[in-house]
Amino acid sequence: MDLLTDLFAHHGLVAVVLAVLLEQLGAPLPSTPVLLLAGVESAAREGFGPRAFLAATLAALLANGLWFWAGRRLGRRVLATLCRISISPDSCVRQNEASFARRGVATLVIAKFVPGLSILAPPLAGALGMPARRFIGWNLLGSALWAGAAIGAGWAFHAQIDALLRTLSRLGSAALALAGAALLAYIGWRLWRRALVRRELDRFERLGPAEAAALLGERGDIVFVDVRACSPEMPLPSRIPGARHLDLGALDDAALADWPQGAEFITYCACPNDASAVRAAVWLKRQGRRARVLRGGIEAWTLAGLALEAG
Repeated sequence: MDLLTDLFAHHGLVAVVLAVLLEQLGAPLPSTPVLLLAGVESAAREGFGPRAFLAATLAALLANGLWFWAGRRLGRRVLATLCRISISPDSCVRQNEASFARRGVATLVIAKFVPGLSILAPPLAGALGMPARRFIGWNLLGSALWAGAAIGAGWAFHAQIDALLRTLSRLGSAALALAGAALLAYIGWRLWRRALVRRELDRFERLGPAEAAALLGERGDIVFVDVRACSPEMPLPSRIPGARHLDLGALDDAALADWPQGAEFITYCACPNDASAVRAAVWLKRQGRRARVLRGGIEAWTLAGLALEAG
């Protein structure tokens, strides 16, 4: 721990920039401990706090700007990739879409304070077509609040953090072993949960786009259900013809008040593993309705060359 503090005293700004860049680019390395150390250093070194704050804010803005550009150029493909490499991939796109639908641009202000939202918010803003100036302004505000809060907390509690570091220094390698074991246990638990959810998702009955389109042409009781998040600020550009929208954030009996009783529902989304569509189909079955899932969602339907209508 003495080596850590000595290195930070001599290369603190470099550590801040690298930690924030790596985390905001998607590496599973939290930068908050480094920002707390920057707050501790600012209590001991005059003028360090403002420089660390500026470095952290600009590093976050740079990394988020790259993801915004990727979202603008690649759309939902970059979102799906980010979700697949994350530890909890199956509902992250829907959760972030829902946040934008409820809060709009304010999502960029709170994103860095919400686990799972920080890395997805910038590319999602790009994919949704948010103007670059608007993104930069709101993301700059969110980055500044986040960096200021972490560095400010380190400055306010520098005495307690110093005492903790001295205690860990006395423990030596035992402290590192304990921290490593705790981290491995956490990652193992999340991976186990991921495997469990994936197995449950894979068991649910799905229809391919061609099969679903054939059913729609043969039978009059087929209703598609779109479960993607939407709002006046974030309308759906297109949908499967005749599809009804179901808000996963407001599932209650009233949601089905005017839905046909004898119909068979085919749910679809735009998320990895059809996670949101499966959740909706499970809920519909619990309400006594017949429901299946469109394999691959709206993207598979579009790639198959099947008809779409305005959202």
